[in-house]
Amino acid sequence: MDDFIAARSQMALSLGFHIIFSCIGMVMPFFMAVSHYKWLKTNDEVYKNLTKAWSKGVAIFFATGAVSGTMLSFELGLLWPKFMDHAGPIFGMPFSLEGTAFFIEAIALGFFLYGWNKLNKWFHWFTGMVVGVSGLASGILVVAANAWMNSPAGFDFINGKYLNIDPIQAMFNKAWFSQALHMCLAAFTATGFAVAGVHALMILRNRNAAFHLKAFKIAAIFACIGALLQPLSGDISAKDVAKRQPAKLAAMEALYKTEKPAPLLIGGIVNEKDKTVKGAIEIPGALSFLAHGDFKAEVKGLDQIPENEHPPVAITHYAFQIMVGIGTLLLLVSLTYFFILFKKKPLTEKRWLLKLFVVAIPLGYIALEAGWVVTEVGRQPWIIYGIMRTKDAVTPMPGIAYSFYIFSAIYVSLSIIVTFLLYRQIKMVPVLYNKPERK
Repeated sequence: MDDFIAARSQMALSLGFHIIFSCIGMVMPFFMAVSHYKWLKTNDEVYKNLTKAWSKGVAIFFATGAVSGTMLSFELGLLWPKFMDHAGPIFGMPFSLEGTAFFIEAIALGFFLYGWNKLNKWFHWFTGMVVGVSGLASGILVVAANAWMNSPAGFDFINGKYLNIDPIQAMFNKAWFSQALHMCLAAFTATGFAVAGVHALMILRNRNAAFHLKAFKIAAIFACIGALLQPLSGDISAKDVAKRQPAKLAAMEALYKTEKPAPLLIGGIVNEKDKTVKGAIEIPGALSFLAHGDFKAEVKGLDQIPENEHPPVAITHYAFQIMVGIGTLLLLVSLTYFFILFKKKPLTEKRWLLKLFVVAIPLGYIALEAGWVVTEVGRQPWIIYGIMRTKDAVTPMPGIAYSFYIFSAIYVSLSIIVTFLLYRQIKMVPVLYNKPERK
């Protein structure tokens, strides 16, 4: 493994783990706040117990996200010094603000965890909301920085120099809104289905059914609303990418030749040598509509883009297909769930529906990871789109492969520890929270 591949692999591994930790840390506080609100309004002890159980999960992922996020910040400087040397002054503002949001989140979480029976009950609830809002703000600010890499703004690039820097324009670049919206909905959908699936499994096993049923309903509502809204944000993102990054869109759909109208491909095996796709189902004109809102519009293919600026087509295409395929499946599960709610049928009698949520536990995160593969691999060979190539930004220091192996071991260990802690929390529910409900 050469140093360039090792640096990219280490960054991919770090982001792959951190995105899961951070998404759970962003979303779980809102589940906790809803449960807490229901306890305050109904005085139902089950909701109080659920709030306390979820708050411990929030604390675990806050600590884990802080560790993985800190490691990432060091990696940016150590692995990509030339990138940070040029980009740091331009897009440093969202990272600075993210640090502020992180500290607010830490303070609010401390108030929440240790404020039981000490703070005013509504102020205590408010601190939980602050945890969620500040965590969500942190995620949006980091995505804004990533969006800048896809849509550079806030500077003039003259004779290899970055002049007339405007940090505000850099932060609110043309890609930030579509990426932030898509990412936030993905976080709520993935985390919602994972949490709902775990509680559905406990219901199927008939363990503390009242506790887990209330938890399931809260998580499932967030998950299903997110899944229903995600296609709309996906449409916004597709049209945005079509304008700014035609090479990425062409790679997503393996569109080697410019077509008018352009079909949407479902599936297919990509042959990068022959520049063909075999076995795909074509929907005539659909890609033209998704990209430009017109079934007869022309969509730019890779034949109009210099070959040395082509992204890896197969990886981008397969990742995009996985993301869309899973998103469609979760959309169908969501529609089914809302239909059952509309019919007012008891969920405990619909074991097949609970089993669907159990199956969906990992699916949201698989789609989330696939989406980030599309975002990052589809931008290649650029680290700053159209300005700086990834190979020109990597550190000249040797031995990066060893760093990759060490960081891999750290992240795997961190994941094992988190899994153990969460498993212990779930196993302790009957011991800690098996209290009778007030009638």
